[in-house]
Amino acid sequence: MRLRVLDLPSGLDEPTSAVLARAAERLGVSPERLGDARIVRRTLDARKKGHPRWILAVEASLPDDARVGPLPRGVVPVEPAPLPPAPVRPRGAPPVIVGAGPAGLFAALGLLERGIPSILVDRGKPVAPRRLDVAALLRDGTLDAESNFNFGEGGAGAYTDGKLGTRIGHPLVRNVVETFALHGREKGLDRILTEGKPHVGSDLLPAAVEGLRERLTAGGVAARFSTRVEDLLLDSRGRVAGVRLAGGATIETSRVILAPGGSGREIFELFARRGWGLQAKPFAAGFRVEHPQALVDRIQYGAAAGREGLPPADYRLAENPRVDGQKRGVWSFCMCPGGVIVPTPTEAGLLCTNGMSSSARGGKRANAGLVVAVGIEDFAREGFEGPLAGLAWQRKWEQAAASLGGGACRAPAMRLSDFAAGRSRAGALPASSYRPGLTAADLSALFPEAVRAGLRAALEGFERKMRGFVTEEALLVGVETRTSSPVRIARGPGLQSDALPGLYPCGEGAGWAGGIVSSAVDGLRVAEAIAAEMG
Repeated sequence: MRLRVLDLPSGLDEPTSAVLARAAERLGVSPERLGDARIVRRTLDARKKGHPRWILAVEASLPDDARVGPLPRGVVPVEPAPLPPAPVRPRGAPPVIVGAGPAGLFAALGLLERGIPSILVDRGKPVAPRRLDVAALLRDGTLDAESNFNFGEGGAGAYTDGKLGTRIGHPLVRNVVETFALHGREKGLDRILTEGKPHVGSDLLPAAVEGLRERLTAGGVAARFSTRVEDLLLDSRGRVAGVRLAGGATIETSRVILAPGGSGREIFELFARRGWGLQAKPFAAGFRVEHPQALVDRIQYGAAAGREGLPPADYRLAENPRVDGQKRGVWSFCMCPGGVIVPTPTEAGLLCTNGMSSSARGGKRANAGLVVAVGIEDFAREGFEGPLAGLAWQRKWEQAAASLGGGACRAPAMRLSDFAAGRSRAGALPASSYRPGLTAADLSALFPEAVRAGLRAALEGFERKMRGFVTEEALLVGVETRTSSPVRIARGPGLQSDALPGLYPCGEGAGWAGGIVSSAVDGLRVAEAIAAEMG
């Protein structure tokens, strides 16, 4: 019998043997009777200021003659891994997967595990040469519209942090984390298997992505990069018959998995023109906020800040202030301890930002998105309606941010304390990790008043929860607009488009996921739907 013992508290430097002994005590056996005992989850609990601790989960096997009865509280059985599904016999042309981000890569993996090779197509470059285009964008704002932080192998997550935490409770989440650990080429990446908030890091995730793709191609998947899909081919019955590439070449197939990512704007515009089941959807927008990491550590850890064994502190904040008589959600997003702010536009003349950090999270500053929920009514107030209303709203404020910053991906910025007080003043800005450079600006020129008012109201609550959060040492940098896709491509219960049989909208760009892990899970689900149909 294999069991998992939950919620075991541990000191920061407590030896593993002591933790296993407490697990054995919970199970009512001596430590010597535990078989293959190991820590399987580790989460930092810093709620009591000055006294952080680890909360652990331990898995262990009990011998056959051990007591069997009602399990103690906090102990659950570990279910055996399910048998892999049986392979199916592929029929017809291989499925085409549009987009090699997490959704597309894991869709290809799921199909391959069922014996179905596919053709993986991405507009950007493979992850290794893509690094040079990312470096140019960081250095001086030079943008390659086809290869950047959003486009290319690995998708938007490959060079922006590699956070593998998720709020979805799907059983495939563990498969996704294990897959990244398996294909990482750095010794010790299996640490993510026990982290409560798994984080690969922008320095290690590209190699894991490359390793996964090599596994796919070795199994028969054809990967084609720098290849942009411009249109879908339909047969006389309106079913998908293939894709048309930039330049006019075509690939024929009866099944297309569409995983374009949240910045696949040309695809969104194509669907809107053709009336192919595209809907505008809410998302969130705001700014990046940046603090000295040492300040965040002091706020979160109290007197324990700087203690050996403590990771750089993070935070997650949320408020629902009333603005114009209505509650509006405001929260922190994609928090990057020891990280940097980066430019993430995909079109010339626009600017948006994101955050990233390496596996060590060793930088001197911490950043996060501070974002406000926006929806159909907000888009309409700015004059935007229809399925592309959210996209047009994004573009408006990304263009305004680029203009306010002065071009070349310089970002407009001001002190967080000034924004919170509703004042603008001249003077030098605090140091920042944002490499293309900052332009001191009044950020009240960005976003509608309801968005700014919501964020200012929420900052009062954030300051109550984290004393010292609103400080002159903190910077607010514009803008964060691509928290999730501004559209959803409709699909039915079988994960297939009702409007276009043979099309499987997938992942974050299609509006069905939000982040690396949920996108990867959605890719696996779509692959299984196709395998079930073919089987």
